Amino acid sequence: MSDLSRFSFNSETAKHWPLPDLIATAARRGLGGVGLWREPVQEAGVDRVAQQVRDAGLEVTSLCRGGFFPAADAATRRQRIEDNRRALDEAARLGAQTLCLVCGGLPPGSRDLPGARQMVADAIAELAPLAGELGVVLAIEPMHPMYCSDRSVISSLRQARLLAERFPAEQVGVLVDAYHVWWDPDLYDELALLGERIAGFQVCDWTVPLPAGVLTGRGMTGDGCIDLRGLSRAVEDSGYRGLTEVEIFSSDLWQRPGAEVFDLACERYLAHVA
Repeated sequence: MSDLSRFSFNSETAKHWPLPDLIATAARRGLGGVGLWREPVQEAGVDRVAQQVRDAGLEVTSLCRGGFFPAADAATRRQRIEDNRRALDEAARLGAQTLCLVCGGLPPGSRDLPGARQMVADAIAELAPLAGELGVVLAIEPMHPMYCSDRSVISSLRQARLLAERFPAEQVGVLVDAYHVWWDPDLYDELALLGERIAGFQVCDWTVPLPAGVLTGRGMTGDGCIDLRGLSRAVEDSGYRGLTEVEIFSSDLWQRPGAEVFDLACERYLAHVA
């Protein structure tokens, strides 16, 4: 099997590869889409990248990232909401299906976890109508509990689902990232309950032992202990018909040529996911 039409390559997987090269290679190899990050897109020019993606006939499966809503004071919370409004506008201009929300951890010095989660819910409630108007889904990304303090107070699929269900599905959904949810004992039940709420599916792997730099030590697909093919089947069984996106934060991969990382990711997708 060599069909890559349901595969999407997230630019962060080859962090230092110029976007035009990534986009051209993805189109030439028959991928269905690319996932993009705001900072390199802003550097290259949002509208310029949007045109490159359209000319290549690719989807933008995700724009990362929005979120980081909790803050110690009202002024900072307002600044972050306004930045998320700009992110939604950028996503719409790119034709991105989703804006990924890394919801944010505890404000500095805070121990008020329920309060931080309420800030997340309040911010999404304010942004959801705009997302609907722009045709971009706010994709809540539950993150592994080890990131609760500093990156996301939304740690499980159940938390993300219950929050998303407060809003229309065309406004708010859930991003299923294998790295963050594979451990969940309710994983498959939650995927079935999510159904149309699954706004995106990302893969990489969990290697053992964990590297010293956990944030940038994710494994290449197939190098770890996650049943990625089983998870992929469960996501499909839930009704998800979108692309599978590979997103890997790896300081080791970032030192390798982008085209080499791309070829390896395609090979591993076919071997372990498709």
